[in-house]
Amino acid sequence: MIGTIVNTAAIIVGSFIGGTIHKGIKEEYTHVLYNSLGLCTIVLGCNAAISHMKESHWPVLFIMSLVIGGVVGTALKLDARAKSLAKHAGGEGLAQGLTTAVLLFCIGTLSIVGPMNSALHGDNTFLYTNATLDLVSSAVLAATYGYGIALAAIVLFLWQGCIYALTLTASGMLTPEMITEITIVGGVLILSTGITLLNLKDCKTLNHIPALFVPPVFFILKHLWESFF
Repeated sequence: MIGTIVNTAAIIVGSFIGGTIHKGIKEEYTHVLYNSLGLCTIVLGCNAAISHMKESHWPVLFIMSLVIGGVVGTALKLDARAKSLAKHAGGEGLAQGLTTAVLLFCIGTLSIVGPMNSALHGDNTFLYTNATLDLVSSAVLAATYGYGIALAAIVLFLWQGCIYALTLTASGMLTPEMITEITIVGGVLILSTGITLLNLKDCKTLNHIPALFVPPVFFILKHLWESFF
């Protein structure tokens, strides 16, 4: 778990640095940061989704995931609830910032495969690399949204901790196929946050977060079906 702890600490440090800079940034420069973040997020999302699409053996799964996840998230009112909580913590803008931060920090090959390598082989290389990237990303995000971005560190710790624990107890379930499908869905969600950041359309990305859990459920059911039949 040392790699995950380092990754979590990197986000907290980056958020502190960015949050300190945030206090002295003029509004016109804040607007530029919003646009830059939006454009970068769109590029990262497209890259994650498209680059893994060719590896997918279930090209319709990500569509099913987004539809099912969107319906479930909307029924649970995840976007509205998160914005309400963030509004009390630091404003509605923080909700969008945290959505972007959580997706960027958690949905990526390094953040998913890293804890698996750590659990199976004691190799934290991926997590240390991810920590370096997240240090920079959290500083940029916090420079735009403030210290509240540090809250994303809690989500990252729980996310990677769950992957670490699951790998130790049921490593056979976390297959490369599952990781590919989760990454494709995650890439689309990251793209969605970029569109929202640029004020092109409020995609209510948080309502689609349950989509990330559809691929694991699909592969677990598939595994059970093949085991019994």
